[in-house]
Amino acid sequence: MKHLHSTHPSDNCTARNPDLYMFYFSVMIVEFILALPLNISVMYVFIFKLKFWKSKMRADSFRKGERRSENNVTCRAVLFLLFLNRGASIAFLTVVSINRYFSVVHPGIKNPLKVLKRSVIISCLIWAFLLPMTIPTMLKTFECCNTDEGMEDKVVIDILREVVFFSQVLIPFAVLVYCTVRIINRLKMKSVGDRTKLRRAVFLVISVMLVFSVCFLPSAISRMVLLIMRGRQVLRAEEIAVQVYDGLMCLSYLDCLLDPIVYCLSSTKFKNVYLSTYLPSVLLSVSRSRQK
Repeated sequence: MKHLHSTHPSDNCTARNPDLYMFYFSVMIVEFILALPLNISVMYVFIFKLKFWKSKMRADSFRKGERRSENNVTCRAVLFLLFLNRGASIAFLTVVSINRYFSVVHPGIKNPLKVLKRSVIISCLIWAFLLPMTIPTMLKTFECCNTDEGMEDKVVIDILREVVFFSQVLIPFAVLVYCTVRIINRLKMKSVGDRTKLRRAVFLVISVMLVFSVCFLPSAISRMVLLIMRGRQVLRAEEIAVQVYDGLMCLSYLDCLLDPIVYCLSSTKFKNVYLSTYLPSVLLSVSRSRQK
């Protein structure tokens, strides 16, 4: 007996609108071209200057008019890397905001992130937490990575995967909103003292909120709409929701371009080392303006 779920547009790996997915392919290539040199420069600074020790296979599927690769192993591997990269970016943005929250709102409390030196230990903890959280994307099916299991066999995995997908966005977003509001309120209450540090903190957390809102919230909202249309069996609306969701997931790749900018905003030391490595004239000009 054929299951109803196999008739859903979101189960179909072939793009219904090839021209639209060719546009998505072009967007992802532009993002890759812009992000690659920026990320290489950042990694160079981390490895060779500060002494600290993301994949775009999905674009090729869009170019061929496919939403995902028809190869089940490749499809799952790409989704695994996508969600691992996405989770790492979200974790980084959240850690930056929490660190600034403790430094500004609770300066008398020992900052746990500073205790950990905000470096290798934090990175290891993030990756150790993300890996098991990302494993559900490799299990059984996801979107059009189709296999022959029945609905009864995969419903638990599907629910777990959606819980991971939404909690990965909504919980950090709630934390970011809380940190941002508290830091802004702290700035309003500060009538004397070093308001420059507070303004920088406000600018940073608002920047993090903007990156998060542009890269991750739209895809989460579109995913929610897609699941609602799928549950209501509105096939035409689901087909449109699938295309919108895929497009907004392309937008999420912008984190590869925007994250390095947040690195510079979050660390004066990193910014100075980066500028001295690639733009020494800019750093010299900034230093002279501060001395005047």
